[in-house]
Amino acid sequence: MQMLTEFNLGDKVQMRKNHACGANEWEITRCGADIKLRCTHCGRVIMLDRMDFMRSAKRITARAASSDADGAETAVSLPD
Repeated sequence: MQMLTEFNLGDKVQMRKNHACGANEWEITRCGADIKLRCTHCGRVIMLDRMDFMRSAKRITARAASSDADGAETAVSLPD
């Protein structure tokens, strides 16, 4: 069994087991020592410690909005 090791805030991940609502896609809403996930179907929020998340995540289904290569958010300038 391979663990998911690279993930970012806003990524959508598929877990190994389905949620009770029938979906198994979750959005990462917090990264740190704990990982906070929100079910994309019913909106339920759960927290897992990092190791439990890495073991139970199967794959990333969608990456978060794109950012620059150095990891900084792209700034949008508005006309005056």
